[in-house]
Amino acid sequence: MTDRIALTGLRIRGHHGVLPSERRAGQDFVVDVSLDLDLAPAALSDDVADTVDYGELAEALAAVVRGEPVNLLETLASRLSDICLADARVAAATVTVHKPQAPIPLNFLDVSVTVRRGRS
Repeated sequence: MTDRIALTGLRIRGHHGVLPSERRAGQDFVVDVSLDLDLAPAALSDDVADTVDYGELAEALAAVVRGEPVNLLETLASRLSDICLADARVAAATVTVHKPQAPIPLNFLDVSVTVRRGRS
């Protein structure tokens, strides 16, 4: 499948992390998702009902990031991939979760975890 919808740079405040200070204060997480699906039906109909509504997807992803805290980015990315795959039209999803304010006592640009999940 060569069709893809991408949503990049979705910035949401969450309270994820191993350290108590991360859970208490929270920090910004940045989410990128890429969905593999057949976009031909939507292209033919010109109807949003025939595709994934990326506005609704963004809201659903944000709800997970704002929701129940987890320790690991791996867990958060997996939960976000579940949201992406909830639409049966999505064949596969790639999710990257960035944690640019991770508590690392060195200069760095970003820390991220990427998962790719598909239908079996």
